[in-house]
Amino acid sequence: MKKKIVSVLLCTTMVASMLAGCGGAAQQAADTATEAAADTAQAAADTAQAAADTATEAAADTAQAAADTAQAAADTATEAADAVAGALDIASDSGKVLNIYCWNEEFKTRITDHYPGYEEVDATHGKIGDVDVVWNITPSDDNAYQDNLDKTLLKQADAADDEKIDIFLVEADYALKYVDTDYTVPVADLGISAEDTADQYQYTKDIVTDSQGVLKGVSWQGCPGIMFYNRDIAKEVLGTEEPDEVQEAVKDWDAFKETAKKVKDAGYKATATVNDTYRVYSNNVSGKWVDGTTVKIDPNIKKWVDDSKEMVDAGETGTQELWSDDWSKGFYGDVFAYFGPAWLINFCMAAGEEGSVATNGRWGGCVGPQSFFWGGTWICGAQGTDNPALVGDIMRQMTCNADIMKEIVEKDDDFANNKTAMAAMAASDYSSQILGGQNPLPMYMEGAEKIDLSNLSAYDQGCNEDFQAAMKNYFDGNAKTYDEALELFKTSITEKYPELTVE
Repeated sequence: MKKKIVSVLLCTTMVASMLAGCGGAAQQAADTATEAAADTAQAAADTAQAAADTATEAAADTAQAAADTAQAAADTATEAADAVAGALDIASDSGKVLNIYCWNEEFKTRITDHYPGYEEVDATHGKIGDVDVVWNITPSDDNAYQDNLDKTLLKQADAADDEKIDIFLVEADYALKYVDTDYTVPVADLGISAEDTADQYQYTKDIVTDSQGVLKGVSWQGCPGIMFYNRDIAKEVLGTEEPDEVQEAVKDWDAFKETAKKVKDAGYKATATVNDTYRVYSNNVSGKWVDGTTVKIDPNIKKWVDDSKEMVDAGETGTQELWSDDWSKGFYGDVFAYFGPAWLINFCMAAGEEGSVATNGRWGGCVGPQSFFWGGTWICGAQGTDNPALVGDIMRQMTCNADIMKEIVEKDDDFANNKTAMAAMAASDYSSQILGGQNPLPMYMEGAEKIDLSNLSAYDQGCNEDFQAAMKNYFDGNAKTYDEALELFKTSITEKYPELTVE
């Protein structure tokens, strides 16, 4: 293009020179020709530059597209490599049997429904690839689960590979008993990083962190508690079933007791048993059960005794044991309120059973008199497992995979231990069928952030259970006074923990 422009200019100059001797007219014609030639040359130059710019932009776009394609291919290749590496790691485990120890069907149900590649064989067996999964389920009644687990862990070092415990579960009340020993594997040794667990609620990590600051377990669920209320009873007694309005009627213990009187007058129980409210009081204490070696009765625990005695004497609640048949009758309609986390309403309150309040979607949820938490299940890898990669993958998938966390909420009405996933679902159109279309996740999220573990102690399970058992004698009239019931507690707790004294 440049050569053509030069040629035009040379020709123009030659014409101008030839016309120079022909006088003014000729000179004027020459000038005109020169200007026209210059304009033509400039236009040609502009056209050439535009074409060059267009070509450069096109080349840049093509290069960027090629780079994007290459990056996408690289990302895909990396993901594929990671997947292959993970498969190779699991395949490199030497164990042919994965032994899981737990106390009920909850974790088995979660694995069956949500762990990728799990195949159910029967009620106590499954398959993951070439590995046989064996479920060792021992109920918690009379401490049977822990007794069986303890006995088996003591033999772990000498057990044949396929008889070793690979995974066992613990609850909050006794988690420290296991995580502060060598029987549990640090999760980092199973390939689970701090980045993996970054979205989990801090309290769920604190419960299974040992005295050296090492994380020894993980959980798929958060367990902030709320008050579940029977919508039909609320509408009859309070004139409304809306959560905000029901909350106003139970906003503190004085308000709750006033509502309990109205509920009783209408022919219902406010709660099935005094033990329904126990965790709400015990999670709001000002100090630990055990200070050094001294057992102390917190003022809020004593308030539970006084409030419960008043309600029992008024016929507003019962004294039966949690999980008993009498306690469960309220799932079908004659009890106003139960207190618990998401796992209670989904796993324990007859969801799916014909005629139950849950099946009919007639429970509602509100915060209740006080925020609290109750329980939870933690997955621990057992020291000596011959399936460390598979154990780590199960723990990671079931507690760190945001997609699986969402699946658990949608299918099981649980509250999952992933802040980002729960925030997204709280802001979505998610609703709980059991709770009549209500979205309880904002309440659970708020409660989870308030959970304070500073008053936990290693003696909590024993103290809670023995205290409730002793006070039942007082509520039922077998012990005439609180002090008589307290003496029963002192005797039982010092027999269980001889190193302790009761204040």
